[in-house]
Amino acid sequence: MPKQNIQNLSEENSYTAKDIYVLEGLEPVRRRPGMYIGSTGVDGLHHLIWEVVDNSIDEAMAGYAKNILVEILAENKVAVTDDGRGIPVDIHPKTKKSALETVLCTLHAGGKFGGKSYKVAGGLHGVGVSVVNALSSHLSAEVYRNNTIYTQEYSQGKAKTKVKKGGVSKHTGTKITFEPDPEIFKEINFDTKKIIDHLRQQAYLTPGVTIVLKDYRQGAPIPSYTFHFESGIVAFARYLARESERLTDIFYVNKEKDGILVEISLLYINDNESLELAFANNINTPEGGMHLTGFRSALTRVLNDYAKSNDLIKNGDNGFVGDDVRDGLVAVLSIKLKEPQFEGQTKAKLGNPEARTAVEQVLGDSLKEWLEIHKDDAKRIIEKCLLSARARQAAKKARENILRKGALEGSSLPGKLADCISRKPEESELFIVEGESAGGSGKSARDRNTQAILPLRGKILNVEKARLDKMMTSEEIKNLIIALGTSISEDFNLNKLRYHKIIIMADADVDGAHIRTLLLTLFFRYFKSIIEGGYLYIAQPPLYRIQKGKEFFYAYSENEKDKILSNLLGKKEIPSPTKAKSKVRKLKLVAEGEEEAVFEVKTEKETNFSDEELKGISIQRYKGLGEMNPDQLWATTMDPQQRVMKQVTIEDAEEADRLFDILMGEEVLPRKKFIEAYAQKVKNLDI
Repeated sequence: MPKQNIQNLSEENSYTAKDIYVLEGLEPVRRRPGMYIGSTGVDGLHHLIWEVVDNSIDEAMAGYAKNILVEILAENKVAVTDDGRGIPVDIHPKTKKSALETVLCTLHAGGKFGGKSYKVAGGLHGVGVSVVNALSSHLSAEVYRNNTIYTQEYSQGKAKTKVKKGGVSKHTGTKITFEPDPEIFKEINFDTKKIIDHLRQQAYLTPGVTIVLKDYRQGAPIPSYTFHFESGIVAFARYLARESERLTDIFYVNKEKDGILVEISLLYINDNESLELAFANNINTPEGGMHLTGFRSALTRVLNDYAKSNDLIKNGDNGFVGDDVRDGLVAVLSIKLKEPQFEGQTKAKLGNPEARTAVEQVLGDSLKEWLEIHKDDAKRIIEKCLLSARARQAAKKARENILRKGALEGSSLPGKLADCISRKPEESELFIVEGESAGGSGKSARDRNTQAILPLRGKILNVEKARLDKMMTSEEIKNLIIALGTSISEDFNLNKLRYHKIIIMADADVDGAHIRTLLLTLFFRYFKSIIEGGYLYIAQPPLYRIQKGKEFFYAYSENEKDKILSNLLGKKEIPSPTKAKSKVRKLKLVAEGEEEAVFEVKTEKETNFSDEELKGISIQRYKGLGEMNPDQLWATTMDPQQRVMKQVTIEDAEEADRLFDILMGEEVLPRKKFIEAYAQKVKNLDI
């Protein structure tokens, strides 16, 4: 090698002091935004609002603010205003800059570290509003303090002006207006519903505060939402159980233990699922933590003790485990502590050991006393726990009988399963198809190396209405569980999943939609980790095959069909639709053991092309996968190079849980109301 090349190579691989980069100010946030807000997608974008609102909530928890206004402005701007004390504007002794600029331009700067300004605070990492500043193309701060209005402008985390004195103000508070930076966020579109849900939650957790949301993007009239709850998390629990049959009154406790304020509300509903929301300093901790561990431990212990001391557990019945006492539980746990230890800036989990002790003692003492007073409620709770315990034990026996070790390891797979040759989960796919006809087409069309086919006979059991023990008697569900390889319930093991693409492939009609819904219910209730892991998909078979002469095309939507027809007819654009004869269609809801609910939906069929224009063009509407030849099914729906699939994700688990309860649960009335509300929006309804 020439000497010059050796020298160049040496320079390229050098590692000296000049190779150590020091990022100043807020540059680390711009370089690695995901470390501070979780992602630069939809959740990260909205996290900017939460960080600013958290500061206002902290003022409210400290007793200085009563009103918070959130405004979604035009051009992707958001303004948050509170009537707190206002961020200080005097010169900071260390930075020699105003306290306002110090807070907005410096990580780990704020009034939440010294222990005097705030006893408790949500944004205790001290990076909240400075991160918002760093990730905004423009941010302006208005401070109302000392009878004066102070303003300062920023861009990408840097001050563009000095603090300026403005007019006179009789009020105090802070207004932060920011515009997310398109260099960081590729798609900027604020979701009103997402913001409403978050602000409602914060209002429940901060009783007495009024939070108002105004959305100026839609033009006049301006949508406005106001949230104010004097009873706090008692109202929150009532709201969470609003569409369910309550079995008990609401238990509530609010006590301080060793400097930690513990607040709990809970009740039981006639349901098999549980909903537990845990918060620390008003920050939702979806992954739980020590406070939730203490809550669950105390709940299980107290109910076991009460059942035994009152002879409610019969001879032969074992005590309750955690899952038994959480069936039908709706609970809100909120604690406030001075030095919370969150895991990560997104604060998904609380790590303070002292939180567990405080919650366990407060709930243990208070719930025991409440059960002694509310004996009817206590009896209903214990009866529900006993039912859950017996169902769990029956389900365990069913699993032991059905899901033998050998079966789960693949030595006794279901006879209907046409498995793939590959044993590598990362390249293997399982198509769950409807019926023998579609199963036959799928088996002939597939790539045997990597694609497996499992046909289902008819519609599977609605697991929303069945306990695990009954569910385990379903042959179709049993076959699916064995094919997946993960087992179920407490035996579930995601690492044993045999396929990393599980694809629901159902017909494009009402029955197909129903089967998809039943399967989605099964996966959401019992295999949620498969969804969260990104392994569940929905195939998108074409709706139409369009042929003119020897040319043929596939359309996956009505709009795509019109585009194809427009091109075949030599039209530059799709003509405006004309309305054909009006029809009245009936939307019928009939489920096993339910009353019949029928709703009339008036529809007017729209057509873009006349019958004369369509002469010589064949349009085949696919209703079932079995109508396709294997080569057509492969080319349109199964070929990884050409197919279109939808990945199933869970953005809002609480809302998903509520909708599954409405659409698939026992109660007819909530479903009837849902259909009445959305019947007019139904599209492509097959009767």
